[in-house]
Amino acid sequence: MACFSSFRSSSSGFQRFQGVDPPVHTIRSHGANVAKNHLLDWLILLILVVVEVILVSVHPFYRYVGKDMMTDLRFPFKDNTVPVWSVPLYAVILPVLIFLIVYIRRRDVYDLHHAVLGLLFSVLITAIITDAIKNGVGRPRPNFFWRCFPDGIEAYDRTGNVICHGKESEIREGHKSFPSGHTSWSFAGLGFLAFYISGKIQAFDGRGHVAKLCLVFLPLLGAALVGVSRVDDYWHHWQDIFAGAIIGLVVSGFCYLQFFPPPYSGNGWGPYAYFKAHEEHHARANATARSAAIVDDVPVEQEQTRPNGDTYFVPTPLHNQTYDQMEMGAR
Repeated sequence: MACFSSFRSSSSGFQRFQGVDPPVHTIRSHGANVAKNHLLDWLILLILVVVEVILVSVHPFYRYVGKDMMTDLRFPFKDNTVPVWSVPLYAVILPVLIFLIVYIRRRDVYDLHHAVLGLLFSVLITAIITDAIKNGVGRPRPNFFWRCFPDGIEAYDRTGNVICHGKESEIREGHKSFPSGHTSWSFAGLGFLAFYISGKIQAFDGRGHVAKLCLVFLPLLGAALVGVSRVDDYWHHWQDIFAGAIIGLVVSGFCYLQFFPPPYSGNGWGPYAYFKAHEEHHARANATARSAAIVDDVPVEQEQTRPNGDTYFVPTPLHNQTYDQMEMGAR
């Protein structure tokens, strides 16, 4: 909680610097308009979902697997320590819950919307890249032997390639080792969360608070442990984990910077859209103030009486700062 206090002080400092009360952007007041402005992004997101579903159903490349290669592919066929169904929970749902907590504290729909949209893009783009490479490479998993020969009886054709007699679904999944999907998804979701947290708590504000870095590294540690579990379960080679981590972290960085300033920036605690909306609000407030000043400077006609008794009206002179400035400009 202490780290988030620095985020509040940074945002309040920006507001005081502007000299105008910051506008409130809640889901009720601005949510529909924000979603409408990003309707195309949400449609593209749905297209990415369809592409990912197609890639998952595509048959992977069956790479040649000879008898001499089986030495490195004979590891036990174990269950997943981290189940597949749990990946969306910690890589998507958990970050969204944190985004909601920040929204409750800040009441900024721009931050909530862009964080959720950026996270979903990060995970989906990573998934598409990962599964496209998986299908194209077709690298056997470390437990491929027992997927191919569940009874332990080996069979090869004339070229020395394996003739599998295991379950088709397990054989097919056995050719999807590189890169690791668990790892890439983990770094895509938790990596995005790490970027988000580092911006919100101003981890790189130059004050040297190491406790902030601990919060930033915590999601990355969780993602790394997921990758380690994939090696321990003999579902992936270490190269698969390394490649998956790079893909997920790089994509999450690009997606984060699409909506938020770099975490080391002085404005890293908020999305670009927030500062743009605040500047527009500040400009409108200044315009209103200038209009009010001009209205105050309108001459007021005063009634005068001539010696013969006739009445006439003369405008009062403008003796204020706005009129003087206009006169100086005219000269």
